[in-house]
Amino acid sequence: MPITQGWLAGARRVPSPNCDDRPDGEVSLLLLHSISLPPGEFGGEHIERLFTNRLDPDAHPFFGEIAHLRVSAHLLIRRDGECVQFVPFHRRAWHAGRSRWRDGERQRAALNDFAIGIELEGDEVSPYRLAQYGALSRATADLLATYPGLDEARITGHARVAPLRKSDPGPAFDWAFFRQRLAGEAVLDRPLA
Repeated sequence: MPITQGWLAGARRVPSPNCDDRPDGEVSLLLLHSISLPPGEFGGEHIERLFTNRLDPDAHPFFGEIAHLRVSAHLLIRRDGECVQFVPFHRRAWHAGRSRWRDGERQRAALNDFAIGIELEGDEVSPYRLAQYGALSRATADLLATYPGLDEARITGHARVAPLRKSDPGPAFDWAFFRQRLAGEAVLDRPLA
């Protein structure tokens, strides 16, 4: 899935207004998240509606609490492995919130300035699907090939950068399996289905 002008080939585009220019143009962190709307339910259009400011606050009791938020991610990977892209990777999506990252010897905040945010459709306790790991490893391999500021050491979860506030992608995410799949991408150049 090559990346052209910030868009992942094969991803369905649903442009979000919740983005802006990166202040320094830097892309040097890949941040993994999980999301399900309503919580614990998969499928449907609610995530896309949230990221495009069209979530109906009356459609579910939880939505009234979040419909006012102006958030986005670069990419959503659905349970079946479908990739939906909201923001081109070279632009700043609004996904990290208040968070910090230790970058070598320095502590950095404002992670949206330099991070790519990938949401996995999940709820932190249900196992993620093989199709999601496949899509994530392919997209990650393309991101690593496109952005020289990224490397495997610069891939982390939301919980690591906002530990008192967030727990995603959660204990259900198998980091070892993901890294194994990612290594396979580098060796094979294309994944096993």
